[in-house]
Amino acid sequence: MIETVSFANKLFAIIIPHNFSEPGVNFFTPHNLSQQLAFIKHPPGHLIEPHIHNPVPREVLYTQEVLLVRKGRLRVNFYDDDRQFVDSRELGAGDVILLAEGGHGFEVLEELEMIEVKQGPYAGESDKTRFVMKVDGVTK
Repeated sequence: MIETVSFANKLFAIIIPHNFSEPGVNFFTPHNLSQQLAFIKHPPGHLIEPHIHNPVPREVLYTQEVLLVRKGRLRVNFYDDDRQFVDSRELGAGDVILLAEGGHGFEVLEELEMIEVKQGPYAGESDKTRFVMKVDGVTK
């Protein structure tokens, strides 16, 4: 089951659990997101035609990122635009999350290995605004 995490009519995240498995091409993201995420499952012998991607101008205002947890457990804490904690989710090995809007912070619960994919080029410290992570009023 795909989970969407939304607050105040904003899509904060899409979580694809490790056991998701549907045949074909399954896009989880709305067409207007600058990061698109899909799960693809085809039987042996299925052909995906060779192709190239055409240059298409795109404007990206906010960084969106995809995390794939390979090993361990991770708590993802979500924050609204006022930097207030709103909710959290735990991810385990094989789970995937697309972080679309709002703020987020992480707490490693078990030794973690994960892969991150996001738009580039990375703008260094000007790419983000850091703030003190609070969960249920507790500074972490």
